Parts: sequence; C-alpha cells; structure tokens
Amino acid sequence: MVPLPGGEKIKAGIIGGAGYTGGEMLRILINHPDVKIEFVHSNSNAGNYIYQVHTDLFGDTDIKFTDKLTHNIDVLFLCVGHGDARKFLEANSFPAHIKIIDLSQDFRLAAKSSIGDRQFVYGLPELNRDAIEKASNIANPGCFATCLQLGLLPLASKQLINGEVHITATTGSTGAGQSLSATSHFTWRNDNLSVYKAFEHQHLKEISESLNNLQPGFKPQGADWGNISFIPYRGDFTRGIIASIYLDSDLTVEEAVKLYTDYYADAAFTHVTGKNIDLKQIVNTNKCLLQVQKHGNKLLIISILDNLLKGASGQAVQNMNLLFGLDEKAGLRLKATAF
Repeated sequence: MVPLPGGEKIKAGIIGGAGYTGGEMLRILINHPDVKIEFVHSNSNAGNYIYQVHTDLFGDTDIKFTDKLTHNIDVLFLCVGHGDARKFLEANSFPAHIKIIDLSQDFRLAAKSSIGDRQFVYGLPELNRDAIEKASNIANPGCFATCLQLGLLPLASKQLINGEVHITATTGSTGAGQSLSATSHFTWRNDNLSVYKAFEHQHLKEISESLNNLQPGFKPQGADWGNISFIPYRGDFTRGIIASIYLDSDLTVEEAVKLYTDYYADAAFTHVTGKNIDLKQIVNTNKCLLQVQKHGNKLLIISILDNLLKGASGQAVQNMNLLFGLDEKAGLRLKATAF
C-alpha cells in the first residue's frame, strides 16, 4: 500500500487500449476520482481519438492513442493478449517504482510469476488482500478462474473439498477477445451454444494453485488442476459468466451458507444470497454473487460475474485501489444493466 503524497492523482498508462479489456479499463479510469490517464498505447491506432474505436466514449474524453511510451506514470496496465505481456516487458523496461498490473495469464502461475527483478502477486483480493496491498506487481486472475475460485475458496479454507468437483459454466462472447474467429463471429455465436476445452481449460492451473494454498494436497488424482471436472460453454450473449459448481458434502445448507457468508463478510464485491441469481444482476458491475443450495448429499454453488469487469478490468482497478491505499470501491460503484 503506497498512497501518493498530498492527495495527488495516480498517473496511469494503458498498453493495448483498443481491445475489450482496454476499453473497459478506459471506461472505469476516465471516471475514477483518483486517476489521471497519461497515455493509452496502441500501435495500430496511434493518432486516433479513443472514441473512434470505443464509440460510446464520444463526449467523455479527447485522449488520443499513441505509439509512444513514457515513464511519467505510477501504474501501468497491460491489456494485451496472452504471451504478449512478457514479450512487452522483455522489450521495454520501466523503473521499479512504476507498478504493473498484467491482465494476461503470463505471470499468474507461481513458476512463471517473475521477470527480471519484478515479482508478481496473484491478484485475487478475496484470497491475497494482504499480499496485494504490499505488492508492486499484480497478475490479474482470469475470468473463469475468478468465478470458480470465488465459488470454492470458503470450502478449501476449511479443508472441505474431499472429492471430485463438477463444474459447468457458460461465458459471453467477449471472453474470446476482440479478434474475430469462427466461434466468435456473430452469425455463428448468435442463437448457438457449444462446449470448448472440456476438462482442459487453461484457468484450471491457477485455480488449482489457489486451492492448494488453502487446502494443501488438493491433487488427489495427480492432475495439474486437481480433482476438478470443468465443462466450459460458449454462450450466445455478450458478457457475463454463470457457473454451477457441485460436490459431495456433509454440510447442511445452513452450515454452508454461514461458511460462505463468514468467509466473504469483509469482501467489497463478493456477496452471498439466498435468492435465485441471474446474469442481469452483475453485468456492468464488479460484483460476484454466490448462491448456495443443498440437494441430497450434493452442495451446489452458483457463481456469477461480469467477465470484463470482476473477471478482468474491474478487478484490475480493484487491485490498483488496494496497491495505492484507496477506497477499494473507488471508481467501481457501477450500476447493473438490469433491463
């Protein structure tokens, strides 16, 4: 936690400002009371106004994209593709006082969490708040990883994941990024649903590491991701993730609800409810909502969040707030889309 002197605004730079996560970062930071955007880097859009790419920002800012870098910043957000963040930092050095928050997967795993003298802390506040507040560099978690971990952390904290965990989760099309592919094109995605990366999704490894931090030995079958059977779906909607997680449990529903409510009692954005939940409650917010049910000997946890906010840019700003000693909710009191 390093607050700036005299109430100065945090000077921020953004790398990769033309994509989905970059756009969300801009929408938040333009309206953040404690931040000034110093530059938004994009090689392909240098010289263009931001609102020429993110058209909803017309009237909100006159900032232009640039292909130049400056060290006159306090924090740098890397909103680039997987593999590109490490390449960028190998090609461009920044003084140690500049904090870096990476939204790719390049530094999330413990074995790959450093580059040069920079050591990255895994940026899930509900798990690593104290370490985040003392950190200089943050590896922002993945969207599925955030949604599923928040559904499982309370159980792992009490050593209560003792069998196979079954998960089905559906994500919006923005989770695939802005570049077009056969499975992200509107005409294919609309009115459609499909499974992808069954049992092999890349976020399983970071989920496993987090669960092992709380419940050592969570790898009963020896797999890198532990005893989790995960089936991801591509949804025919734009944004949001809904996950259904179930496992055998001796807890009563009352015990399970109390466990989850107690674990997240001090969480700024993760909330446990007894009501049925739906994606419209969390789209365009930095919230994760959890619902806990019991069916026979099965404990069912439903977890929902916005993949671009709590699953990406919103959580990155939440981490920035913690790094600089700000109100954790600053700039993130966002209203759900609702209807």
